Amino acid sequence: MEFTDAKPYRRKPSLTPMIDVVFLLLVFFMLASRFGLDQVLPMPLASSGGDFSGPPKLIDIYPETIRLNGIERSAEDLPTALNELVETPADAIILRSSDGADVQRIVTVSEILRKAGFTTLVLVE
Repeated sequence: MEFTDAKPYRRKPSLTPMIDVVFLLLVFFMLASRFGLDQVLPMPLASSGGDFSGPPKLIDIYPETIRLNGIERSAEDLPTALNELVETPADAIILRSSDGADVQRIVTVSEILRKAGFTTLVLVE
């Protein structure tokens, strides 16, 4: 009785691990990518005293209220109250936030002022 070597069975490679890796890479890149664009607000930060003339134009931003030179104002009335204090729309307007005010509130107030035509907004601590 003679034993012959049978031809070795050639197994086809499984594609399942490769498909798993492709889906893992797809999920990774979907989670790691950015889908939105960041918006940049052109708002200078005051580092030292500069040339400032005219009546004070200080807006204090609190979580619930907005005060112009210490007088409480609503966000809608703020541009009309500022028109009385500025000579030109390019006059510097100082924005100061309290500890409780979030960034979105500051952005909202600055957008209201920019829509009203005020161009020079300075954010201080």
